[in-house]
Amino acid sequence: MWSFSAWRRRRRLARHPIADDMWQRVRHHLSFLDGLTAAEDRWLREACVLFLEDKYLTALPGVELHQEQRLLLAAQAQLPLLHLGDLDWYQGFHEIVLYPDDFVSPQRHRDASGVEHEWDGEHSGEAWQQGPIILAWPGVMASGGWEGYNLVIHELAHKLDMLNGDANGLPPLHTDMRVSDWAKAMQEAYDDLDRQLEHDPDAETAIDPYAAESPAEFFAVTSEYFFSAPDLLQDTYPPVYEQLKLFYRQDPLARLRQLLAEDPVYQAHE
Repeated sequence: MWSFSAWRRRRRLARHPIADDMWQRVRHHLSFLDGLTAAEDRWLREACVLFLEDKYLTALPGVELHQEQRLLLAAQAQLPLLHLGDLDWYQGFHEIVLYPDDFVSPQRHRDASGVEHEWDGEHSGEAWQQGPIILAWPGVMASGGWEGYNLVIHELAHKLDMLNGDANGLPPLHTDMRVSDWAKAMQEAYDDLDRQLEHDPDAETAIDPYAAESPAEFFAVTSEYFFSAPDLLQDTYPPVYEQLKLFYRQDPLARLRQLLAEDPVYQAHE
């Protein structure tokens, strides 16, 4: 049966083919994509084309943005959606602004007593409700490995969180998930991290202490670790890993373990 949406998709993909050698360079740079199946790799490659057609990348002076760099960003953005179906998960924004370095942004916070605090903070990324995503280009280029850091996934996790309104650490869950299970796993881990930092603000916590800033940041940071350091997240907060596995419908830890067991390159660095 003929489908207009399928025809339109094929046409868009045909207009912007990705050369094999360029895609291989992208894959080589993004080691956390290692171990994807052929079908997953094909989906991701096509999803990058569609993402770059849908979103406008604004490169500020100092950012050199060629097709390969655009694909590096798009592949990281699309990995979380690999098994989430065809829903428009990245709705509500059309632009990604790329800064040449970290940037200063005005911040505002009302504390528990109702006092409002304002200051200028230095950031590598921001996601605005019904607005653009802002990324520092060095952070984008430093992302994509198994080191527990991914600026692109962090900021796009905020966009997923905002699908329910303000970012609060609760994205729209699937029908086979329970809010109570999600809340229990996230709250207990968040409280544990907060306790460690209250006892010692300079504590060497297992995950980035920035996760303790708010439930929204906890979701964004643990999403980074889910894809880029799944073994560390699983060891530290197993229930959080399990909830993210249900939400993203992926198991990066299983993929990493298979690489460590079967790939000589990974075995040499273990």
